[in-house]
Amino acid sequence: MTQSQSRSTSPANWQPGMPEREGLWIFTRLRDFIDGIANSSPARLALSAFGVVILVFTALLSLPLASATGQVTPLHQAFFTAASAVCVTGLTVVSTAVHWSFFGQLVILVGIFVGGLGTLTLASLLALMVSKRLGVRGKLIAQEAMNAGRLGEVGTLLRIVIVTSVVIEAALALTLIPRFLILGESFPQAVWHGIFYAISSFNNAGFTPHSDGIVPYETDLWILVPLMLGVFLGSLGFPVVMVLHQNGLRWKKWNLHTKLTIQVSFILLAAGTVLWGFLEWDNLRTIGDMDLGDKITHALFASVMLRSGGFNLVDQNHMESTTMLLSDALMFAGGGSASTAGGIKVTTIAVMFLAIAAEARGDADVKIYGRTIPEGTMRVAISVIVAGATLVSVSALLLLHISHASLDRVLFETISAFATVGLSTNLSAELPPSGVYVLALLMFAGRVGTVTLAAGLALRQRSQLYHYPEERPIIG
Repeated sequence: MTQSQSRSTSPANWQPGMPEREGLWIFTRLRDFIDGIANSSPARLALSAFGVVILVFTALLSLPLASATGQVTPLHQAFFTAASAVCVTGLTVVSTAVHWSFFGQLVILVGIFVGGLGTLTLASLLALMVSKRLGVRGKLIAQEAMNAGRLGEVGTLLRIVIVTSVVIEAALALTLIPRFLILGESFPQAVWHGIFYAISSFNNAGFTPHSDGIVPYETDLWILVPLMLGVFLGSLGFPVVMVLHQNGLRWKKWNLHTKLTIQVSFILLAAGTVLWGFLEWDNLRTIGDMDLGDKITHALFASVMLRSGGFNLVDQNHMESTTMLLSDALMFAGGGSASTAGGIKVTTIAVMFLAIAAEARGDADVKIYGRTIPEGTMRVAISVIVAGATLVSVSALLLLHISHASLDRVLFETISAFATVGLSTNLSAELPPSGVYVLALLMFAGRVGTVTLAAGLALRQRSQLYHYPEERPIIG
């Protein structure tokens, strides 16, 4: 503000309407600032929007009103919980049911819903709310994130994302509420638990409002099936859900992204179920003493949740070492792009395996279903995998130094945080504040990093006026 503006708005020169004009001037500056970021660097806007949202929810969870005891929650616990909710992870350092009041749990639930919309969607909505429009660059990022056909469809698709989330979550809640009523809960409790589990499952968050989680319902298919269905639908991603809504099960009408996402998701689901069940079949600490039906249910449930759901029916510390290694691989793989799941994404895995197969056959192009995958897409896939592996490695090294825990527990917790899964060996609750901040930052990087990196690399191309001579180093 200039000196003349300061004098004109001083108490001595105040006139009716000046506060309104001052507020309008501030709003205009904020609008121009956000619109400038959206047009020049949408990725930066996405990161900033997510960061600000986490800080807001941290402040809310720090209030005495948010804790069950009425006391202020320590900063590292409030920050970690806010990051876990907004990044739809589900890792906790305090019990969700015991530590937080109803207000605190409501804040967590709202954080899950907001975070489940995704970084690019959230950034686009922020630009729309403040600027009333999206710049061309912002529309390009949103278009890439949601696989929109034309730039004019972006605003409509943003609304569809929110409506889709609400409709699916409402359907899940209406399925779960009657079951909680039958199990003896009061009507308000049943409604709250039904809504909480519906939002938590579709957004792949894994938070539970019960102190002992869903373990008491380990044989109740009325509860387990909706949870698995919600997690699986959420892990497919909004672009896939919209294609299914428009074209149904007509395979030929699906685009390549939808075909790869669904095919690889079912492959990982089936492989995870068989392998997890095989490795834990005789483990008396998990499913060894159960009958055949319950063993199959546990194996299927574990396979679904390892891809980012975060709900668990068995103690992760009681699993075999081989099962923990399998879990690490499934968690790192994650779900679909532009979804509520984390990980490096199933399409990334598909592209890399297709590239390996093409190289083994001696093909010049990577082809699948009558389409050729561009080289730029393969470079993005490699970048995502390397970036993810680097983040996990560095974070695991830091946590090993901080906690002095065993490697299998540290690696499990680290990958769970990066892939926003939420399954835990209880290491998060045992860590000192420094370790808690490491995991919180890793959750943030896992939620925004790969998607933003992929979008940035895919759309940020520089024109070159010259080309160096090619020379091929020895590989392998």
